[in-house]
Amino acid sequence: MKYDIEFSGHQNIRSLHQRTIEITKDSSLTPSGDCIIGVNATSACSEIPEELRKKLQDPKTIIKFTISVGDYAFVIHGRGHSELSLTHTHDIVIRKSEFVCPRTLAVGCDKASDSIPREMIKLLQDPKCKGIFSIEVD
Repeated sequence: MKYDIEFSGHQNIRSLHQRTIEITKDSSLTPSGDCIIGVNATSACSEIPEELRKKLQDPKTIIKFTISVGDYAFVIHGRGHSELSLTHTHDIVIRKSEFVCPRTLAVGCDKASDSIPREMIKLLQDPKCKGIFSIEVD
């Protein structure tokens, strides 16, 4: 099962956070949002399809995330969690930690925003740039 979310770049994308990666439906971004890699996302946690939600709420589920921008693709692996509410209406956050809140889509991820290649981040600093955040589970 695969679900794609489109997003846009923004001039303030820094992608320096060591624990999380975030995309948001919001169109604005301040430089302090250093985990955010995309704005104007087409979905938030609350809009994830029901069949996928059930998989994400299973701690045994291994999740593959692919961030695609131009010719670049960056893969992250994480897992589900039984306490995911998936209710946030603007954001999606994937985390290295086990912290769960309404914005959390996955925990135990093997990478964070500071791991994304700088070439991708440079592209994402252009507001005209488009990216895809793919969520895949078996």
